[in-house]
Amino acid sequence: MTLTQLEYIIALDTFRHFGKAAEKCFVTQPSLSMQVQKLEEELNVKIFSRNSIPVEPTEVGLLIIEQAKKILAESAYIRELIHDHKKIITGSIKLGIIPTLAPYLLPLFLHTFIKKYPDVKLSVSELTTDKILKRLRNGTLDAGIMATPLHEQGMMEEVLFQEEFVAYVSKKETLFRKKYLLPADIDVNKLWLLEEGHCLRSQVINLCALQKSAAMEKHFDYETGSIETLKRFVELHHGITLLPELATLGMPASRKQLLRYFKSPAPVREISMVTQKSFIKRNLVALLKSEIVAALPATFRKKTSPLILDI
Repeated sequence: MTLTQLEYIIALDTFRHFGKAAEKCFVTQPSLSMQVQKLEEELNVKIFSRNSIPVEPTEVGLLIIEQAKKILAESAYIRELIHDHKKIITGSIKLGIIPTLAPYLLPLFLHTFIKKYPDVKLSVSELTTDKILKRLRNGTLDAGIMATPLHEQGMMEEVLFQEEFVAYVSKKETLFRKKYLLPADIDVNKLWLLEEGHCLRSQVINLCALQKSAAMEKHFDYETGSIETLKRFVELHHGITLLPELATLGMPASRKQLLRYFKSPAPVREISMVTQKSFIKRNLVALLKSEIVAALPATFRKKTSPLILDI
């Protein structure tokens, strides 16, 4: 049994396809298939059933794959210990980040981190929460930056900051004349929402205590994954949308006139760095976390609110 063979069965479990697993491992398909077969012969069990498409692990195969992940994680930890001992900062981080955060948070820290740690390769993917969690579990992402708490088994959440929700209100709305708001003030029939699948949407729904039902009588229904699109609808036409506070940074004065804040305690979303509990690259992620927090405006670093919205 070799570490390489364990890497191959984990890749095959992830992609459920010999060709894709081989491509991921930078070997030919026959080489990968032969090594998997050798491991099965050594253990005298079938790890994968070849009779199904996609390839499926057997019952005992699932147990072996889970143990293989632990073994490879411990093996990788030895390298981390050596790098830490020698004060070497190198390696790679595959990071996922939710779309409602990426355009506002990434520009704050990305350039500084890359310049400060030139030997660290940072790969960033903009994905919804469900997709980030899936890729964290199968090992194709190292960490995710997303709204929490998630209450996901096997995941560790390290809080980065809290950001308030802010209403963005058309001048045509009666709500525009109010200085501070309560969630009950929002007319759900005038509320522009992100499409299904975005955690920000579910948080807004929870805040306004609404469900998409007969109570919502819009004659026009528009779904988008872009906060910027919702803002433009409010600016040019009518209605209300709710923004995370980072999305308001750098706004020109003409647009800031449309912002309305909630009365204290203001509703917030909690943003965390999420990794698997068995994750190994803790030193690199700790450096990344430190740079993110340092890049935030001072008000974000001090902000705490008891009203964290559920996802």
